[in-house]
Amino acid sequence: MQKLPIGRKNFLMVSTRQIVSEFMQSGYEVLENYSRGKLYNYSRTPKNYCFDDLGSEAASKYYGNDCNVMAEILLTRYDIFKEKGIISHLTTNLTAGEIEAIYGNRLRSRMREMFNLFGYDEGSGDKRR
Repeated sequence: MQKLPIGRKNFLMVSTRQIVSEFMQSGYEVLENYSRGKLYNYSRTPKNYCFDDLGSEAASKYYGNDCNVMAEILLTRYDIFKEKGIISHLTTNLTAGEIEAIYGNRLRSRMREMFNLFGYDEGSGDKRR
């Protein structure tokens, strides 16, 4: 995804591990920043993001409160997708079953509508080069 030509790349690439790390330091405002973008984006239009390596992030807590950070962000971005057509992208090595186990059936069903799937055969070479 990072190798797309600049003219075709209209999104910011951000690691899910980085987002969770920011959440553990700064709290729930991080959810708002990556889902609706209101805190740091003065135009109030959500940014297009590519959430890199979904499933690599650790479970997170903020002052003892458990939160599945990426599930919350993606569920909110689904609502924005339905309301405004704002697109999100993501990369993952997880299977559909693993996504459901980690993030739940609710998010998995919304992901079917929200994303186009590009799959690779298990024997294919690494695409990160």
